[in-house]
Amino acid sequence: MPRELQCSSGRCSTRFGDIREKCARPRDATVPEQHRMNSKPVWRQGKCTGSLLTLSQDMTNTSPDRRSHPLNMTVFSSLFVLLFISRILENSLLSAEVKEGEILPPTIQKLIKGYNKYLRPFFDNGPVTVGMSLDIASIDTISEINMDYTATIFLRQRWTDERLVFEGNKSLSLDGRLVELLWVPDTFIVDSKKSFLHDITVENRLIRIFPNGTVLYALRITTTVACNMDLTKYPMDKQTCTLQLESWGYNVNDVMFYWARGNDSVSGLDTLQLAQYTVEDHYTSASEAVYETGNYPKLAFHFELKRSILYFILETYVPSSLLVVLSWVSFWISQSSVPARICIGVTTVLTMTTLMMGARTSLPNANCFIKAIDVYLGICFSFIFGALIEYAVAHFCTLHHPDCNGALMYGHHMHDCEEEMNGMLTTIASNSSRLKRRKDATDASTGAGGDPGPSAGEATPPEVPSEPLNCCSKNISLLRKIVRSNNCCHVKNPHYIDNYSRLSFPLSFIMVNVLYWTYYLYF
Repeated sequence: MPRELQCSSGRCSTRFGDIREKCARPRDATVPEQHRMNSKPVWRQGKCTGSLLTLSQDMTNTSPDRRSHPLNMTVFSSLFVLLFISRILENSLLSAEVKEGEILPPTIQKLIKGYNKYLRPFFDNGPVTVGMSLDIASIDTISEINMDYTATIFLRQRWTDERLVFEGNKSLSLDGRLVELLWVPDTFIVDSKKSFLHDITVENRLIRIFPNGTVLYALRITTTVACNMDLTKYPMDKQTCTLQLESWGYNVNDVMFYWARGNDSVSGLDTLQLAQYTVEDHYTSASEAVYETGNYPKLAFHFELKRSILYFILETYVPSSLLVVLSWVSFWISQSSVPARICIGVTTVLTMTTLMMGARTSLPNANCFIKAIDVYLGICFSFIFGALIEYAVAHFCTLHHPDCNGALMYGHHMHDCEEEMNGMLTTIASNSSRLKRRKDATDASTGAGGDPGPSAGEATPPEVPSEPLNCCSKNISLLRKIVRSNNCCHVKNPHYIDNYSRLSFPLSFIMVNVLYWTYYLYF
């Protein structure tokens, strides 16, 4: 039958006297010391279960069927296992609390207690102001093909959160991972094509809280930003690129951005070394970005880049100018040396074509404007091609020079023929007028009844027509004009063409260079 125990005030009461003796013995009872130590009562959840010794004796003194009952052994084993597992879980929870206490000091625990990171500071009391500052660590690449630049920057944001005010005179520098517990501005780079936060060896983030609730949040970011470039004066151009910061979700009623120190908020450009550019000027501006969803705070950093032209002078301008000078060498070679002059002309033309193609590889393929370097390469190509055409003209005149002399001799013969023809026409005209007078006289005498006229045997001379004579004179005058036009195009000495080219080509090239450099450098 069950043995129920009721324990109160350190005493055990039961309906059975044997159990009472096990739970509480008289003080004057003589018990061995070892037996007394092992007979201390065992308490579990306000109930007396007797001493370990009495319980063990009770188990041994029970009947064989009770001692060997498998159900009792199973219950005892289960209780022992549950007690052991509970002790292990309790120790693990205590160790976890200690570790959490090590990460979050009591001050931080107090600050974040009841803190809601999803609500901005001054939620019901106007917008929160966020101060910005930048440190340009490096500008890695500037691409004219993609029209963008890649830069590594340190972005620092500072704002005040009244919920993080604490007592003290020192700031708290926290692990960057704790920023997940705080509210931070949703700042983003407007024209960014791709960006990433450095995470070696840990995420490069800094969070610092000051006693007055001011929060400093710093990031190290590498970003590729679009930059619209005007390459009309390339490579003597100046490009102005911008870095724009805006709030993604908070409008001007919630968040206001400002530069912490004006134009001095951006540092690092004075010591920056670029491969093809020099930073001439930089300034900051603050405005509002207007979208369909509202007005958002906007900060912009503008910097002006001037391209270093020395590289392009050595790479493009000097070689192209030397090719032009090389094409002039043919002016001092004899016109009879056809292979030499043709070889120089064709070689310089092909080399100039290759140079023009190489200069275009580092630039966008589709452009809506002509660049300064294209203009100069076109000028050089024109002079080289002109030198080749000059030899073709000079050689042609040399080959046709005897024919020109023959044409002159033919012109002189035509002049003599014309004079002879004029004399013949004059003689014919005088004879015609004399015959006409004789005819008139004969007609007059016949009408008066005189002589009957000429005899039948005397032939009357035919009348000379005037139209063929006029046509002949017109043809002679036309032939005279043709001969004179050939004399105007005639070059007395074809070698004079080379002499003129030796002076005209260099002077023209110098004048064009003066105009070119004056326009693109000062206008």
